[in-house]
This record gives sequence, C-alpha cells and structure tokens, in this order.
Amino acid sequence: MREKILKTLLKNPPKGDLWEWEKEDCYKISCVFVFWKRISLIKSILNCLLWQKFNKKNFEVILIEDKGGTELGRNLKDEFYSLNISYFAPSTNHGKMGYMRNYGISKARGEIVLFLDDDTVILEPQFLSNLYNYFKIDASLMAVIPKGNASFCLIKPKYSYHDPYFFTNRCMAYRRKCLIELKGFDNNFIGQEDVEFAIRFLAKGYKYIKTDAIQYYHPPFIVKDLKKPQAVGYSFAQSKYPFYLKILLVINGARWLCRIIYPTFKNINMAKFSVGFIFGFLKGLCKKEKVSYV
Repeated sequence: MREKILKTLLKNPPKGDLWEWEKEDCYKISCVFVFWKRISLIKSILNCLLWQKFNKKNFEVILIEDKGGTELGRNLKDEFYSLNISYFAPSTNHGKMGYMRNYGISKARGEIVLFLDDDTVILEPQFLSNLYNYFKIDASLMAVIPKGNASFCLIKPKYSYHDPYFFTNRCMAYRRKCLIELKGFDNNFIGQEDVEFAIRFLAKGYKYIKTDAIQYYHPPFIVKDLKKPQAVGYSFAQSKYPFYLKILLVINGARWLCRIIYPTFKNINMAKFSVGFIFGFLKGLCKKEKVSYV
C-alpha cells in the first residue's frame, strides 16, 4: 500500500546529492561502512568479512570514519591487510550520515554496494556469495534486503526489531547503478538517510526482494535521548520533498506515539522517537535553529 501511494504522489522524486562516482566496476561487491571510534565493534564485523568464503579479490571494504577519523581507525587497514580496505576520514559535514554514505559511494568500485553498520554481525560464511548470486541471476534486480535478527549481546532488556525486512543501512545491498541514477543520499540527513533514500527508490518502482535465505544480527532500536530523533525530524522538514508529502511523513513518524498506552521497554523507546521526531520536524518547518546530533 505504501509503495502504491508513493508511486502516485511522487512521480518525479528529487535526486540525492552524490557528486562523483567511479566509472567502472572493479569488484563484485563494495562493503561500505560509516563509523566513528567503537573500534572493537568495527573489528568484529571486519572479522565477519574475513571469514567469508567469497573470494577476497571479488570484494572491497570502504571505511568512512566520521569527525575527522582516529588513529585506531586508520590502523584498521594494516591490521586487516588480507582484506581490500580503503580508509577515508572526510574533513567536512561531520555527523551528516547522508554525506558520509555518499562519500562511501563515490569511492566504491563494486557492481553491488552493501551498506553495513559497525555493530552489524554476519555469521554465515556464504553471506556474500549468496547475496551476489541474487543480483547475478536477475539483472533487473536493484536491491536485496536480508532478514534482520535482534542481537542481544550489546543491550538489555531484550526485544526484537519492529520490522526484520526494514530498508536500513544496517545491512542493505543495492546495485550501484540505481544508487548513481538516484544520485545517492541527501547530504544533509543526520539520521535515517536510508529511509529517505527508500522513499525515492520505491517511488521509482525499482525491483527489490526480501529474503530470509541470508540473515544478519544487529542490536535493537534504542532511543537514549531526543537529540537524534529531533535531528532526523529536522532533516525531513528541510528535505527536497513537496510540502504535502512532508506532512504525510510527519504523520507517519507520529504513528508510534500511541504505544505509550502500553509502556513496555520497546514501546517507550518507539514513542520517544516519535516525540523527538515531531519536535525536530516542527523546528524545521518553522526554520528555527538547526538541531544537531553531533
């Protein structure tokens, strides 16, 4: 239903802000990370890639470290020397996930771009092989959404995802061709840049699949304070979408407020996100001071 509405209301979706890209595919897959510090976590997912049965000559790893980078982050390339790692630490637009993702795309040389978080965990050694086969079999396929499972190793109390097949950069693979056609992400998005991109992706009617044949693990959704949801709401209010669509987006963002009626740990977090999102959105519409998550 959401896809039909988007296709009807957004027949000419805006473009992202991707400014440059590699002209040729040199790898089958580019694994793109945006991170800052949390070195033990990034090492964990790099070890997951190290154990993959996929030929290491066929994939690369793009590390984009935010806030100018760290010495420990720069050392990852030497520590994981058997992986084809490229490390970058942009000097501007710190805290803007849309810009950082675009920076990663601009450096990627793979036919497929797999976005991963530093706290994503992949246990299957055939993950990359199976992922690539989906794209190899169907040339019209533009995205693959693996099944997300809640990882409880980092967080308590326990609860699972609200959607195991969410369009999220925790673990999401796109054909680089469609990323370039849509000009990547909106540079000014601080968070949920993946959701904004998904809106344009779905409005264009690109083909994608959801599959439980390949899976990943990620910590559940937690809202520690209202800074990030406010920044996300502000980003959507200042986005390139027409006003009527912005109103629909804030209504969609407010749908979790009713969960406070049954205040479980999960529902409280989701309701808190809605509150912050609405405040940030209203600030953006009124052109109040810019909010920041950094």
